[in-house]
Amino acid sequence: METIVREIVSQKDWDAFVGSQSFHSFLHAWAWGNFSVAMGNEVVRLGAYEGERLVAVALLIFVRARRGNFISVPHGPVFQDGSVVPERERLVAAFTKEAKRRSASFGARFIRVNPFIQRTPEHAQLFSHLGYRRAPLYTSAENTWILEIDKSEEDLLVGMRKNTRNLVRRAAREGVEVIASTSTDFIEAFCEVYEETVQKHDFVPFSKKYLTEEVRAFNGVGQPRLVSGEGTEARIYLAKWSGKVLSAAIVIFYGNSAYYHHGANSLEHRKVPAAYALQWQAIRDAKAHGKKLYNFWGIAEDEENSNHPWHGLTFFKQGFGGHRVNLTHTHDLPLTSTYWLSYLADKWTAWRRGV
Repeated sequence: METIVREIVSQKDWDAFVGSQSFHSFLHAWAWGNFSVAMGNEVVRLGAYEGERLVAVALLIFVRARRGNFISVPHGPVFQDGSVVPERERLVAAFTKEAKRRSASFGARFIRVNPFIQRTPEHAQLFSHLGYRRAPLYTSAENTWILEIDKSEEDLLVGMRKNTRNLVRRAAREGVEVIASTSTDFIEAFCEVYEETVQKHDFVPFSKKYLTEEVRAFNGVGQPRLVSGEGTEARIYLAKWSGKVLSAAIVIFYGNSAYYHHGANSLEHRKVPAAYALQWQAIRDAKAHGKKLYNFWGIAEDEENSNHPWHGLTFFKQGFGGHRVNLTHTHDLPLTSTYWLSYLADKWTAWRRGV
Protein backbone atom coordinates (compact mmCIF):
# COMPACT_ATOMS: atom_id res chain seq x y z
CA MET A 1 0.00 0.00 0.00
CA GLU A 2 1.26 3.47 -0.86
CA THR A 3 2.54 5.58 2.03
CA ILE A 4 1.28 9.16 2.12
CA VAL A 5 3.08 11.74 4.30
CA ARG A 6 1.10 14.77 5.39
CA GLU A 7 1.14 17.30 8.17
CA ILE A 8 -0.77 16.56 11.39
CA VAL A 9 -2.55 19.54 12.93
CA SER A 10 -4.49 17.77 15.69
CA GLN A 11 -2.77 17.54 19.07
CA LYS A 12 -5.26 14.88 20.10
CA ASP A 13 -4.44 12.64 17.14
CA TRP A 14 -0.70 13.14 17.56
CA ASP A 15 -0.46 12.36 21.28
CA ALA A 16 -2.95 9.51 20.98
CA PHE A 17 -0.64 7.82 18.47
CA VAL A 18 2.69 8.50 20.21
CA GLY A 19 1.38 7.71 23.69
CA SER A 20 -0.19 4.43 22.60
CA GLN A 21 3.12 2.94 21.44
CA SER A 22 4.82 0.78 24.05
CA PHE A 23 8.20 2.53 23.72
CA HIS A 24 8.26 6.29 23.21
CA SER A 25 9.78 9.50 24.51
CA PHE A 26 8.40 12.87 25.58
CA LEU A 27 10.76 14.47 23.03
CA HIS A 28 8.15 13.50 20.46
CA ALA A 29 5.19 14.85 22.42
CA TRP A 30 3.06 17.60 20.93
CA ALA A 31 4.16 19.74 23.87
CA TRP A 32 7.83 19.35 22.93
CA GLY A 33 7.02 20.90 19.58
CA ASN A 34 5.37 23.83 21.35
CA PHE A 35 8.39 24.16 23.61
CA SER A 36 10.65 24.25 20.55
CA VAL A 37 8.56 27.06 19.05
CA ALA A 38 8.82 28.99 22.34
CA MET A 39 12.61 28.66 22.05
CA GLY A 40 12.56 30.30 18.62
CA ASN A 41 12.50 27.29 16.30
CA GLU A 42 9.99 26.25 13.66
CA VAL A 43 8.32 22.84 13.76
CA VAL A 44 6.43 20.58 11.39
CA ARG A 45 4.60 17.48 12.61
CA LEU A 46 4.40 14.80 9.92
CA GLY A 47 2.31 11.65 9.82
CA ALA A 48 2.77 8.65 7.54
CA TYR A 49 -0.54 7.12 6.45
CA GLU A 50 -1.47 3.90 4.74
CA GLY A 51 -4.95 4.65 3.56
CA GLU A 52 -6.52 6.41 6.54
CA ARG A 53 -4.38 4.52 9.06
CA LEU A 54 -1.60 6.44 10.81
CA VAL A 55 1.47 4.20 11.01
CA ALA A 56 4.29 6.58 12.04
CA VAL A 57 4.98 10.19 12.98
CA ALA A 58 8.02 12.45 12.80
CA LEU A 59 8.49 15.78 14.58
CA LEU A 60 10.75 18.04 12.49
CA ILE A 61 12.38 20.92 14.36
CA PHE A 62 14.07 23.53 12.18
CA VAL A 63 17.02 24.70 14.24
CA ARG A 64 19.00 27.87 13.50
CA ALA A 65 22.49 27.43 14.91
CA ARG A 66 25.83 29.21 14.61
CA ARG A 67 27.38 26.02 13.29
CA GLY A 68 24.73 25.91 10.55
CA ASN A 69 20.99 25.36 10.24
CA PHE A 70 19.72 21.80 10.49
CA ILE A 71 16.55 19.76 10.93
CA SER A 72 16.31 17.79 14.16
CA VAL A 73 14.07 14.75 14.69
CA PRO A 74 14.38 14.16 18.46
CA HIS A 75 13.74 10.57 19.56
CA GLY A 76 11.91 9.87 16.36
CA PRO A 77 10.42 8.88 14.05
CA VAL A 78 7.91 6.94 16.17
CA PHE A 79 6.67 3.76 14.52
CA GLN A 80 3.53 1.76 15.17
CA ASP A 81 4.07 -1.20 17.48
CA GLY A 82 4.63 -4.42 15.58
CA SER A 83 6.13 -2.82 12.48
CA VAL A 84 9.14 -4.69 11.12
CA VAL A 85 12.47 -3.36 9.90
CA PRO A 86 11.65 -3.29 6.14
CA GLU A 87 8.46 -1.31 6.88
CA ARG A 88 10.37 1.11 9.07
CA GLU A 89 13.02 1.69 6.44
CA ARG A 90 10.31 2.52 3.91
CA LEU A 91 8.76 4.99 6.39
CA VAL A 92 12.14 6.61 7.14
CA ALA A 93 12.61 7.04 3.40
CA ALA A 94 9.21 8.73 3.09
CA PHE A 95 9.88 11.12 5.97
CA THR A 96 13.38 11.87 4.66
CA LYS A 97 12.02 12.76 1.24
CA GLU A 98 9.56 15.22 2.79
CA ALA A 99 12.18 16.68 5.13
CA LYS A 100 14.58 17.23 2.22
CA ARG A 101 11.83 18.93 0.26
CA ARG A 102 11.25 21.36 3.12
CA SER A 103 14.95 21.87 3.87
CA ALA A 104 15.81 23.94 0.80
CA SER A 105 13.94 27.09 1.81
CA PHE A 106 15.30 26.81 5.34
CA GLY A 107 18.91 26.40 4.27
CA ALA A 108 19.52 23.26 6.32
CA ARG A 109 22.98 21.71 6.09
CA PHE A 110 21.82 18.33 7.38
CA ILE A 111 19.04 16.29 8.98
CA ARG A 112 19.79 14.83 12.42
CA VAL A 113 17.76 11.94 13.86
CA ASN A 114 18.25 10.24 17.21
CA PRO A 115 15.57 7.54 17.18
CA PHE A 116 14.08 6.09 20.36
CA ILE A 117 14.49 2.48 19.25
CA GLN A 118 16.81 -0.16 20.62
CA ARG A 119 20.33 -0.30 19.25
CA THR A 120 20.68 -3.13 16.77
CA PRO A 121 22.58 -3.47 13.48
CA GLU A 122 19.24 -3.74 11.67
CA HIS A 123 17.97 -0.47 13.15
CA ALA A 124 21.22 1.32 12.25
CA GLN A 125 20.70 0.18 8.67
CA LEU A 126 17.31 1.91 8.58
CA PHE A 127 19.32 5.09 8.20
CA SER A 128 22.65 4.05 6.68
CA HIS A 129 20.86 2.53 3.68
CA LEU A 130 19.43 5.99 2.98
CA GLY A 131 22.73 7.85 3.18
CA TYR A 132 22.71 8.76 6.87
CA ARG A 133 25.99 8.51 8.79
CA ARG A 134 26.69 8.33 12.50
CA ALA A 135 26.68 11.85 13.98
CA PRO A 136 29.73 13.26 15.75
CA LEU A 137 27.71 13.87 18.94
CA TYR A 138 24.30 13.14 20.37
CA THR A 139 21.68 15.71 21.34
CA SER A 140 19.85 13.58 23.93
CA ALA A 141 20.50 10.40 25.85
CA GLU A 142 21.52 7.33 23.82
CA ASN A 143 21.83 5.11 26.89
CA THR A 144 18.97 5.14 29.38
CA TRP A 145 18.00 3.38 32.59
CA ILE A 146 14.36 2.30 32.81
CA LEU A 147 12.43 0.94 35.79
CA GLU A 148 9.17 -0.96 35.37
CA ILE A 149 6.85 0.44 38.05
CA ASP A 150 3.72 -1.60 37.33
CA LYS A 151 4.18 -3.47 40.61
CA SER A 152 3.68 -2.91 44.33
CA GLU A 153 5.75 -0.41 46.31
CA GLU A 154 7.08 -3.28 48.39
CA ASP A 155 8.29 -5.08 45.27
CA LEU A 156 9.93 -1.88 44.05
CA LEU A 157 11.77 -1.51 47.35
CA VAL A 158 12.89 -5.15 47.24
CA GLY A 159 14.20 -4.59 43.70
CA MET A 160 16.49 -1.76 44.81
CA ARG A 161 20.15 -2.13 45.70
CA LYS A 162 20.30 -2.71 49.46
CA ASN A 163 22.13 0.56 50.14
CA THR A 164 19.64 2.53 48.04
CA ARG A 165 16.71 0.99 49.90
CA ASN A 166 18.32 1.84 53.24
CA LEU A 167 18.93 5.44 52.17
CA VAL A 168 15.31 5.85 51.03
CA ARG A 169 14.14 4.68 54.44
CA ARG A 170 16.74 6.76 56.27
CA ALA A 171 15.59 9.91 54.46
CA ALA A 172 12.09 9.34 55.80
CA ARG A 173 13.40 8.83 59.36
CA GLU A 174 15.53 11.97 59.19
CA GLY A 175 12.63 14.15 58.11
CA VAL A 176 13.44 14.86 54.45
CA GLU A 177 10.34 16.49 52.97
CA VAL A 178 9.57 16.22 49.25
CA ILE A 179 7.20 18.71 47.67
CA ALA A 180 6.18 18.97 44.01
CA SER A 181 4.37 21.47 41.83
CA THR A 182 3.58 22.16 38.19
CA SER A 183 3.98 25.89 38.84
CA THR A 184 6.89 27.77 37.29
CA ASP A 185 7.23 29.48 40.68
CA PHE A 186 9.32 26.45 41.68
CA ILE A 187 11.82 27.13 38.87
CA GLU A 188 13.65 29.72 40.98
CA ALA A 189 14.28 27.18 43.74
CA PHE A 190 15.37 24.59 41.18
CA CYS A 191 17.83 27.00 39.56
CA GLU A 192 19.48 27.87 42.88
CA VAL A 193 20.39 24.23 43.46
CA TYR A 194 21.15 23.75 39.76
CA GLU A 195 23.83 26.46 39.92
CA GLU A 196 25.56 24.56 42.72
CA THR A 197 25.54 21.40 40.60
CA VAL A 198 27.04 23.30 37.66
CA GLN A 199 29.83 24.64 39.89
CA LYS A 200 30.69 21.15 41.07
CA HIS A 201 30.58 19.32 37.75
CA ASP A 202 31.55 22.19 35.41
CA PHE A 203 29.09 21.66 32.55
CA VAL A 204 27.16 24.05 30.32
CA PRO A 205 23.73 24.40 31.97
CA PHE A 206 20.34 24.85 30.41
CA SER A 207 19.15 28.42 30.73
CA LYS A 208 16.39 29.49 33.08
CA LYS A 209 14.31 30.37 30.02
CA TYR A 210 14.80 26.85 28.65
CA LEU A 211 13.71 25.21 31.90
CA THR A 212 10.76 27.56 32.33
CA GLU A 213 9.47 27.13 28.79
CA GLU A 214 9.75 23.34 29.04
CA VAL A 215 7.62 23.30 32.18
CA ARG A 216 5.13 25.74 30.66
CA ALA A 217 4.79 23.72 27.47
CA PHE A 218 4.04 20.44 29.20
CA ASN A 219 1.56 22.11 31.53
CA GLY A 220 -0.24 23.93 28.72
CA VAL A 221 0.53 27.39 30.09
CA GLY A 222 -0.23 30.29 27.76
CA GLN A 223 -1.66 28.13 24.98
CA PRO A 224 -4.91 28.99 23.19
CA ARG A 225 -6.02 25.36 23.45
CA LEU A 226 -5.13 22.27 25.42
CA VAL A 227 -1.52 21.32 24.86
CA SER A 228 -1.03 18.49 27.30
CA GLY A 229 -2.52 15.12 26.52
CA GLU A 230 -4.20 13.07 29.21
CA GLY A 231 -1.71 12.30 31.96
CA THR A 232 0.82 14.81 30.61
CA GLU A 233 2.56 17.35 32.82
CA ALA A 234 5.91 18.61 34.05
CA ARG A 235 6.48 18.52 37.80
CA ILE A 236 9.23 20.31 39.69
CA TYR A 237 10.32 18.33 42.76
CA LEU A 238 12.14 19.83 45.73
CA ALA A 239 13.57 17.76 48.58
CA LYS A 240 14.01 19.85 51.74
CA TRP A 241 15.77 19.23 55.05
CA SER A 242 15.84 21.73 57.90
CA GLY A 243 14.27 24.29 55.58
CA LYS A 244 17.00 23.98 52.93
CA VAL A 245 16.41 22.60 49.43
CA LEU A 246 19.05 19.89 49.01
CA SER A 247 17.84 18.18 45.85
CA ALA A 248 15.63 19.21 42.94
CA ALA A 249 14.34 17.65 39.73
CA ILE A 250 12.08 18.24 36.76
CA VAL A 251 10.10 15.12 35.89
CA ILE A 252 8.01 14.89 32.73
CA PHE A 253 4.88 12.73 32.75
CA TYR A 254 3.89 11.64 29.26
CA GLY A 255 2.26 8.59 27.72
CA ASN A 256 3.04 5.45 29.70
CA SER A 257 6.14 6.89 31.38
CA ALA A 258 7.61 9.46 33.74
CA TYR A 259 11.02 10.88 32.77
CA TYR A 260 13.63 12.26 35.16
CA HIS A 261 14.86 14.95 32.76
CA HIS A 262 16.73 17.48 34.91
CA GLY A 263 18.32 17.08 38.31
CA ALA A 264 20.33 19.13 40.78
CA ASN A 265 21.86 18.63 44.22
CA SER A 266 23.14 21.09 46.79
CA LEU A 267 26.75 21.06 47.95
CA GLU A 268 25.54 21.40 51.54
CA HIS A 269 24.59 18.53 53.86
CA ARG A 270 25.85 15.94 51.42
CA LYS A 271 25.25 13.08 53.87
CA VAL A 272 21.50 13.72 53.99
CA PRO A 273 19.93 11.33 51.40
CA ALA A 274 17.57 13.95 49.95
CA ALA A 275 18.05 12.81 46.32
CA TYR A 276 16.92 9.29 47.25
CA ALA A 277 13.76 10.59 48.89
CA LEU A 278 13.03 12.73 45.83
CA GLN A 279 13.34 9.88 43.36
CA TRP A 280 11.25 7.56 45.47
CA GLN A 281 8.46 10.16 45.69
CA ALA A 282 8.57 10.76 41.93
CA ILE A 283 8.35 7.01 41.30
CA ARG A 284 5.37 6.72 43.65
CA ASP A 285 3.66 9.68 41.95
CA ALA A 286 4.23 8.08 38.54
CA LYS A 287 2.57 4.90 39.81
CA ALA A 288 -0.36 6.96 41.11
CA HIS A 289 -0.70 8.51 37.64
CA GLY A 290 -0.97 5.05 36.09
CA LYS A 291 2.45 5.14 34.42
CA LYS A 292 4.12 1.83 33.60
CA LEU A 293 7.74 3.00 33.34
CA TYR A 294 10.05 5.41 35.14
CA ASN A 295 12.81 6.58 32.82
CA PHE A 296 15.91 7.80 34.67
CA TRP A 297 17.20 9.28 31.37
CA GLY A 298 20.90 9.32 30.54
CA ILE A 299 23.57 6.99 31.89
CA ALA A 300 27.16 6.33 30.87
CA GLU A 301 27.87 4.16 27.85
CA ASP A 302 30.46 2.25 29.89
CA GLU A 303 29.27 2.03 33.48
CA GLU A 304 32.58 0.53 34.60
CA ASN A 305 34.56 3.58 33.48
CA SER A 306 35.13 5.47 36.72
CA ASN A 307 36.56 8.44 34.78
CA HIS A 308 33.32 9.07 32.91
CA PRO A 309 31.63 12.28 34.14
CA TRP A 310 28.37 10.34 34.56
CA HIS A 311 29.87 7.43 36.51
CA GLY A 312 28.47 8.48 39.90
CA LEU A 313 25.12 9.48 38.44
CA THR A 314 24.84 6.13 36.66
CA PHE A 315 25.56 4.24 39.89
CA PHE A 316 22.90 6.32 41.68
CA LYS A 317 20.21 5.62 39.09
CA GLN A 318 20.94 1.91 38.83
CA GLY A 319 20.48 1.54 42.58
CA PHE A 320 16.71 1.88 42.20
CA GLY A 321 16.51 -1.27 40.08
CA GLY A 322 15.60 -1.50 36.42
CA HIS A 323 17.48 -2.20 33.23
CA ARG A 324 19.65 -0.52 30.63
CA VAL A 325 18.32 0.37 27.18
CA ASN A 326 20.88 1.33 24.55
CA LEU A 327 19.27 3.39 21.82
CA THR A 328 20.21 3.57 18.15
CA HIS A 329 23.00 6.10 17.69
CA THR A 330 22.25 9.59 16.42
CA HIS A 331 22.59 9.83 12.64
CA ASP A 332 23.06 12.74 10.24
CA LEU A 333 22.06 13.04 6.61
CA PRO A 334 24.36 15.62 4.96
CA LEU A 335 22.45 17.89 2.58
CA THR A 336 25.23 20.25 1.46
CA SER A 337 29.02 20.25 1.38
CA THR A 338 28.98 22.76 4.27
CA TYR A 339 27.81 19.92 6.50
CA TRP A 340 31.45 19.13 7.19
CA LEU A 341 31.97 22.51 8.84
CA SER A 342 29.16 21.63 11.23
CA TYR A 343 30.61 18.15 11.65
CA LEU A 344 33.96 19.53 12.79
CA ALA A 345 32.29 21.98 15.18
CA ASP A 346 30.24 19.17 16.72
CA LYS A 347 33.27 16.90 16.91
CA TRP A 348 35.05 19.57 18.93
CA THR A 349 32.03 19.97 21.21
CA ALA A 350 31.88 16.22 21.84
CA TRP A 351 35.58 16.17 22.73
CA ARG A 352 35.16 19.02 25.22
CA ARG A 353 32.19 17.29 26.90
CA GLY A 354 34.23 14.16 27.43
CA VAL A 355 31.20 11.96 26.95
